[in-house]
Amino acid sequence: MNTQALIKKSSQFLFNNLKRLPIVFERGEGCWLYDLEGKKYLDLVAGIAVNVLGHAYPKMSEVIAEQSKKLIHTSNLYQVRYQVELAEKLASISFADKSFFCNSGAEANEAALKLARKYQKVNGHPERFKLLTFEGSFHGRTLAMINANASPKFRKGFEPDVPGFVYLPFGDLQVVQQLLEKDTEIAALLVEPIQGEGGINIPPSGYLEGLRKLCDQHGVLLMLDEVQTAIGRTGKMFAYEHTSIQPDVMTLAKGLAGGIPIGALLATDKVAAAFQPGDHASTFGGNPFATRVALCVLEGVQNELLKSVQDLGLYFLNALKDLQTKKDIIKEVRGLGLMLGIELKQTLPNVVQQAMQEGLLINCTHDTVLRFVPPLILKKEEIDWALGVLEKIL
Repeated sequence: MNTQALIKKSSQFLFNNLKRLPIVFERGEGCWLYDLEGKKYLDLVAGIAVNVLGHAYPKMSEVIAEQSKKLIHTSNLYQVRYQVELAEKLASISFADKSFFCNSGAEANEAALKLARKYQKVNGHPERFKLLTFEGSFHGRTLAMINANASPKFRKGFEPDVPGFVYLPFGDLQVVQQLLEKDTEIAALLVEPIQGEGGINIPPSGYLEGLRKLCDQHGVLLMLDEVQTAIGRTGKMFAYEHTSIQPDVMTLAKGLAGGIPIGALLATDKVAAAFQPGDHASTFGGNPFATRVALCVLEGVQNELLKSVQDLGLYFLNALKDLQTKKDIIKEVRGLGLMLGIELKQTLPNVVQQAMQEGLLINCTHDTVLRFVPPLILKKEEIDWALGVLEKIL
C-alpha cells in the first residue's frame, strides 16, 4: 500500500480528531526516518520528545525482543520484578522515595492531582482541593487535565468546566504569593520547569526556588510536571536538577521508555503515604515489558548522553542565534539542552510542510514557535544540516 492509499483509508476508518501530515513512515534508524517511498527525513520531533534514544537503538531493540519472548503483562495483582527495579532506580537518581506507574503523562498528572487532594485530606485539610496551574501550561487531554491546562482552547466544546482549578501567569512569583495568602483551598501547585507545548518558555531565574518557598510557607505541595523535560532532555536527568530545589511530587512519561507507553508518578515517602490500597490503580501500568525497556533507556541516557546533550544543546542554541542574525522573521531563540525553540514574529502556516519537503521534521507549537526536541543521540553534523534547511525555508 502506498502513501496516498493509506491516507484515503485513514480518513475512512479513523476519527477525524487529529490533523495529520500526509506522510507515512516505514522505518527509522538513529535520528532518521524513512517513508513508504524510501525518502529519508531528519527527525527533530522524536515523537514529541519521546524517542530519546532515536529509532532502532540496538540495545533497546535487543531488550524489546528478549522481553517480548518472555513476559509482557501480568497486571498489578502480582509483584512485577522490573517495576520494582525501575522504582528503585528512580529513587536512586531523584528526590523521590516511591513510584507509581501508569501509561501516559496525562494519567500521571491525574494521579498527582488525586494524591494531592488525598494528602491534604489525611493531614487535616479537607478544605484544600484546588490545583494551581499556570498560563501556557500543558498537562494532558483527559477531562481533568484539559481543565488543568490554563488555555481555554483545550476546554472549548467540553464545557462545563471541572471545578477546582486556578490559573496564574507563568513566571510571576508575586501573584502566586498574593493568591496563597488569601486562598486557603489550594492543595497543590503543578508547574513545568520549562513549558513545552506552551512554546519552550523558561521561567525567570529563581522562580522554582521561589515557588518552593511559598509552598512550604502555605502548606501547599509543589508538583513538577516533567513529562517533557525529564530523562536527559535538558542535559540533566531531571530539569529540576538545574535548580537548588526538590519537589514533593514529580510526573514523568514521554522519554521514560523511549517510545514504549509508560507514565510515572514519583513522590516522597511522606506524600506517597496518603495513597492506600484501592485509592488508585492502572491495569497496564508498570508491566514487565514497559518497565524493563524503561530501565534500558535510563541506563543509556545516564551512562552515555547527559554530557553530550549539554554540549550539543549549547551548539544548537548558538547556531540558532546565528541564524537569527540572518533572518529578520526570528523574534527570539530560547531553550535548554535539546529542548529548543525559535519564536517567529508572525505565523508561517506552511513552514512545517516546507521543512518536510526538504527532508526535515520539525514541529510548530503555540502558532509561532518552532520546537526542536530531537533524539538525544543527535550529532553535530545533523544539526548543521538542519540549520541549512531552516536558513533556506525561513
